[in-house]
Amino acid sequence: MSAESINDPETLAAVEAAFDEYERALTTNDVAVLDALFWNSPHTLRFGATENLQGYDAIRAFRAQRPGKGLMRTIVDRSVTTFGADFAVANITFTRAGEARIGRQSQTWARIEGQWRVVAAHVSWMDPS
Repeated sequence: MSAESINDPETLAAVEAAFDEYERALTTNDVAVLDALFWNSPHTLRFGATENLQGYDAIRAFRAQRPGKGLMRTIVDRSVTTFGADFAVANITFTRAGEARIGRQSQTWARIEGQWRVVAAHVSWMDPS
């Protein structure tokens, strides 16, 4: 892979738009959009603060039963890097009102059949230093 293919402006803008759509859906509990943004595959992974989910069906079931309150957060730092035209990683740190810990989220995105989809995600909390 050449250095020129990393963070191509068009690809980066597309992934950032998909990430923004995910963030809006997450904080408003738009489960249908969240489901659409994850790759519909048994290979999709989501490791959360209290759960390890393997496969789209497990992720979808988790989202369907998750409480829809207390989801607002403030992104403190964001890093999106694309590699070529079909692969990207996005990482954020975030805070929530009333929560002393720092939240961390990482997502691996792949363009599959022309659409950006999360193929792996991880959410965790870090105690303040």
